[in-house]
Amino acid sequence: MNKEKTVNILLISSYFIFLIFSYISDFSIGIEIGVNFIDFVKSMLTILPIAFILIGLFEVWVDRKTVEKYFGEASGYRGYLWAIILSSTTVGGAYVAFPVAHALFKKGAKLSIILTYIGSSALTRIPMTIFEASFLGLKFSVIRLAVSIPMVIISSILIGNLFKNKIRVNP
Repeated sequence: MNKEKTVNILLISSYFIFLIFSYISDFSIGIEIGVNFIDFVKSMLTILPIAFILIGLFEVWVDRKTVEKYFGEASGYRGYLWAIILSSTTVGGAYVAFPVAHALFKKGAKLSIILTYIGSSALTRIPMTIFEASFLGLKFSVIRLAVSIPMVIISSILIGNLFKNKIRVNP
C-alpha cells in the first residue's frame, strides 16, 4: 500500500473514531457533525444513483458527433447558450454538474463551454431562480443573471484558452 492510501485510511478512520467517541462521551459538537454527515449521505444517495443512471444513458445513447455539433469547437456562441440552457435544467447542483461535464468532455465538448456549464449550473437553475425572484424580486434576479452569466462566459473562455493545449481526453 502506498503512502497516500495509508494517509487516507488513517484520516477516514480518525474521523469515524472521533464520531464514535463523541456519541459515547456525549460531545455535542461531534454528535452534530455525525448528524450532518448522515444527512449529507442521505441527500447524496437520493440524487446520485438516478443522476449516474441518466449520465450512463447519455454516454451510450448520445452520439459524439451530436455533442461536438452543439458543444464542440465549431459550435460558436450557440455552444455557450446550450450550456446555459442545459445547466438551468440540471437538478442536483455540483453533485450532478461535474459528472455531466465529464461526460460532455469525453464526448468532445469544448473546454470553455464545459466551464460555462459548470459555472452557470450554480447560477441559472430554474427552481432556484424562481425562488430567488419570489423573495428578492424579479428585477434583482434579472440583474444578477445579466451580470453573472457574461462573467461566467468570459472567465470560461479565458480559462479554456489558457488550458486549451494542456488537457486532453482519449475518445
